Amino acid sequence: MLALGAVSLITDVSSEMVTAVLPLYLVTGLGLSPLGFGLLDGIYNGFSALVRLIGGHLADRGGGRHKWVAGFGYALSAACKPLLLLAHTLTPIGLILAADRTGKGLRTAPRDALISLSSTPETRGRAFGVHRAMDTAGALFGPLMAFLILRATVDGYDAVFTVSFCVAVVGVLVLVLFVPNSVNGARTKPDPDDARTKSAPDGTRTKSAPDSARSPATGTAPQATSGDTAPRPTLRAALALLARPDLRRVTLCALLLGLATVSDSFVYLLLQRRLGVPDRWFALLPLGTAAAFLLLAVPLGRLADRVGRWRVFLAGHGALLLAYALLLTSWHGTALPYAVLLLHGCFYAATDGVLMAVASESVPEELRSSGLALVQTGQALARFVCSLGFGAAWTAWGDRTALTASTVALALCALFALTLRRPAPSAPSEGLA
Repeated sequence: MLALGAVSLITDVSSEMVTAVLPLYLVTGLGLSPLGFGLLDGIYNGFSALVRLIGGHLADRGGGRHKWVAGFGYALSAACKPLLLLAHTLTPIGLILAADRTGKGLRTAPRDALISLSSTPETRGRAFGVHRAMDTAGALFGPLMAFLILRATVDGYDAVFTVSFCVAVVGVLVLVLFVPNSVNGARTKPDPDDARTKSAPDGTRTKSAPDSARSPATGTAPQATSGDTAPRPTLRAALALLARPDLRRVTLCALLLGLATVSDSFVYLLLQRRLGVPDRWFALLPLGTAAAFLLLAVPLGRLADRVGRWRVFLAGHGALLLAYALLLTSWHGTALPYAVLLLHGCFYAATDGVLMAVASESVPEELRSSGLALVQTGQALARFVCSLGFGAAWTAWGDRTALTASTVALALCALFALTLRRPAPSAPSEGLA
């Protein structure tokens, strides 16, 4: 898990270098309208939804593929970085960002499945917290590197894209060389009666005949060949996971809450407009979110293991509501950006890894990547729609009206999510506790 965390740390340095300067590059450098930026931002944050199920499915088919599917995703994203040097209009930039997010979509579910399968149910929240903390350390260094490059070079944006590519290549090499092909997590133990288990198409586990049920004439059990190995996971089996009430609730909540979650780039643009932050300092705004995420990811992951992951997940959205409320007030004090970015980072620390820990409890091992991809797909599609809607609302009615509408929508979705809690959880570590 630490090696995988190192890969995420290095890759996030690369991706966040680009993310930190992209809003200013597109809006100020290329002169895009908020609607045009909303389209590109939606592609950047939501396009991966189209391939997450494919990435999860490919990783689940044939046991040790999680690493290699994730590796292909990392490599594809790395290859897109230098192409940004050649694109200066909406269409080519959109295509490059779509390819970059395709790589992210392919790698995310297999990576999270590796983390889930490497941990026990009792420590899964902490495991995701440790990984997200390392991942966020990269998100902390990336904007700082971008800021230093912009100040030290003449063609600052081109230099940022070039260095980002070099760092991404290092991340791919670390994955190939140091992340093991298999995981040593807690596996499902065989039954005491030595019955073999197999997976049904809907993801449930069923037993083949035990030794006592063998035919007295042949000494073999009926359908013994089908009981020896589990069938290869299929997309149909992955989609059938939505028949599980717990996973369906989690996916629905992730989708609804994602519809009202304003993207990071818009939050930073809103802060810049409220406070008049100079362009040269814009790349430092993501540092506040990343620092709070880094400090809180592990403590909130442990808290989720103890008091219930669903409670912590919803509390994270409460922190995001407070951040939106602060942006809507007339307060212009020097503490405003610190408070907003702290709450923003707290939101991610309480939701990002915790959501995957919640979903893991409702998905069998052999379909772990596919099940997590279902949840991630719903969330990513919802955030894609939110970026488009927020950009359109900003263009038509102004940033304040757009943020007010998103705040009201998020509050309503969070209240609805409270009604979807499981009525009688058996233990906090069961996910929807």
